[in-house]
Amino acid sequence: MKPTRVTNSLRALRFAAGQMTQADLAGRIGVTRQTVIAIEQGRYSPSLELAFQIAHVFGVPLEEVFQYPEESS
Repeated sequence: MKPTRVTNSLRALRFAAGQMTQADLAGRIGVTRQTVIAIEQGRYSPSLELAFQIAHVFGVPLEEVFQYPEESS
């Protein structure tokens, strides 16, 4: 499975939210800590629904959590 090109700000958002742990975030969105780690490391792209849930936890727009880089020509 090739790594996703989608990047994310999960780590920064967790720290901005009072040092929220990966386990805390996982519990709030209903996934395992391993899933949060994989998303954070860019090894796994969450479903659209899960992506929105993550953004909702931090109270930010989806684009603030996940970014999709432009194709460089």
